[in-house]
Amino acid sequence: MKKSKEFAEALTSSFAPAAYVLNETERRPYEIDWRKLVDQPAEAVLFPSTTQEVSDMVKLCQKHKLAIVPQGGRTGLVAGAVPVQGIPQVIINTRRLNQIRNIDAINNTVELESGVILQTAQEAATAIDRTFPLSLASEGSCQIGGTIATNAGGIHVLSYGSMREQVLGLEVVLPDGRIWNGLRRLRKENIGMDIKQLFIGSEGTMGIITAAAIRLLPRPKKTLTMLAAVKAPDFALETFVRIQNLCGADLTSCEYFTAEGLKLLIDHIPQTALPFTDNHPAYVLLEVMSLDSSADLFARLEPVLETLLADKVVNDMVVAQSENQRLALWKLREGISEAEKAAGGALKHDIAVPISVIPSFIEAVSSEIMRIAPGYKLNVFGHLGDGNLHVNIVPPEGVSLSDLYSGSNPITSCVEKNAMKAGGTFSAEHGIGQLRVSSLMDYHDSVELDLMRTIKKAIDPSWMINPGKVLSHANQTHARHR
Repeated sequence: MKKSKEFAEALTSSFAPAAYVLNETERRPYEIDWRKLVDQPAEAVLFPSTTQEVSDMVKLCQKHKLAIVPQGGRTGLVAGAVPVQGIPQVIINTRRLNQIRNIDAINNTVELESGVILQTAQEAATAIDRTFPLSLASEGSCQIGGTIATNAGGIHVLSYGSMREQVLGLEVVLPDGRIWNGLRRLRKENIGMDIKQLFIGSEGTMGIITAAAIRLLPRPKKTLTMLAAVKAPDFALETFVRIQNLCGADLTSCEYFTAEGLKLLIDHIPQTALPFTDNHPAYVLLEVMSLDSSADLFARLEPVLETLLADKVVNDMVVAQSENQRLALWKLREGISEAEKAAGGALKHDIAVPISVIPSFIEAVSSEIMRIAPGYKLNVFGHLGDGNLHVNIVPPEGVSLSDLYSGSNPITSCVEKNAMKAGGTFSAEHGIGQLRVSSLMDYHDSVELDLMRTIKKAIDPSWMINPGKVLSHANQTHARHR
């Protein structure tokens, strides 16, 4: 209690009132993860507005021996940006670090602070006829720093790569409060270790990202969006392969969802427009783009679309005729997570496998889930084009999600073991956070884990930055979330 009082006094004497929240009621929204699975208190929530303020706050926390939880838009799905149990912690939220410092249409770069909302960055790029090469369902609320810290994927990995491929430089406050300025806007630089890679995808366990230099791309001038109805995953994969063979990198998105996902949307998202008069087992959403403003994308694709229908690979197909129709098709895919949440939530899994084994993976998991969890509904959707699928299981009424996440369970073991057996991973884009630490320990190479711990200890010897996330050590209590 004395320690908390001393920290509060130091905080209030050092920073303006807008830079912190101490009141329990005001802290609450920042202490609970998006899925409401983890709820642990913080000593305070801090809101720095400059990189120097972040540095000063980190030094203050170090002085009072308080761990730090870096936090952005709070859209993560593995509780990586909220406190863990049993450790005095302070949240540093980056929402006030929200300036676009520089945007350069000739160099095709934007330098912006970590609290900038992804959609704001996209709009800034569009204003100079460029594309910010990342798009997520949560782009209206997630922040740039969080997308970098989690190496976000999204719908354009197929053509543009994940967030790691977009980052040219970073500015980071280290665990001891020092500021590393690596904000270089270069495509080529060969001067030793690429230090920025230590922070990309590290989920805030190495430092607090305060700004980034991101590459921009030319903005496509033509877009064609289509939804194909198919009988099964192997037909979905065949559809993707044939269109990619024709379009190459111009095929920017290929998404997959099933009748189960569509039913969730109809039941829980008002005014969902049905794409077809008949029901179908599965759907593939594809988007092709071109830099050529005179391109006739439909004429280019028409022969392969006709062949897909003639060969009965595709049962039916809808091609968007307007931007409103395009957005309506995308709402079918991007609204599934919201619909799941409205239905009471699901046991989520974020796997990736080589795309060639997607059909056999889905078949194996479906069969096993029916056997070990009768009454549970399987909802598979995600990024077919890069092999990243969200294998979510909706429990029957009355089953608590918190109970399913509180310890080892056969459903998660089934999904993860089948993914690993297929040469894949148990975490493709969501990260590790608090909820997948035990999976990392179970499946990751021991040498690689040892290297990760060595790097963590070198940069953060007191393990004060985002404790209990990704890695754990002997002095930390960590619940086994499986």
